[in-house]
Amino acid sequence: MFKYTVASDAATQQVGAAVGRLVQPGSVIFLQGDLGAGKTTFTKGLASALGIQQYVKSPTFTLIREYTAGRIPLYHMDVYRLENGGGDELGLEEYFNGDGVSVVEWPQFIEDEWPAEYLQITINKSATNDEQRELVFQPQGQRYEALVTQLAQTL
Repeated sequence: MFKYTVASDAATQQVGAAVGRLVQPGSVIFLQGDLGAGKTTFTKGLASALGIQQYVKSPTFTLIREYTAGRIPLYHMDVYRLENGGGDELGLEEYFNGDGVSVVEWPQFIEDEWPAEYLQITINKSATNDEQRELVFQPQGQRYEALVTQLAQTL
């Protein structure tokens, strides 16, 4: 586990970009955090590092937004609306095992669909500073342990 504190949205995007420089095709990132914690802000930074020029916005109402005009495709998912089940019908395994990077907001609602290896990032709001966030990186599997080690050395 690795923890990193940021003081602004811009810094959250910079951390996202640092992760974006390290991901490979087939990477799966789970983003946890309260509403407004910065999950989509983090994803914007990751997308920029992938060379995605499109505006990245939360896929809350579409569930999955695909951005394919970068060095690696980005599949940005918000599965909050699946809190009562239904993830098995989305074909998530194809995304998780595909050629892109899957970023999933609210992954706890599709826990039955999780791959064996992934990177979970929990974004915690500060109780005393509206701008400050603590990002907690929890790698699951060797590939993600190596990614977090590299990330810790670059931040």
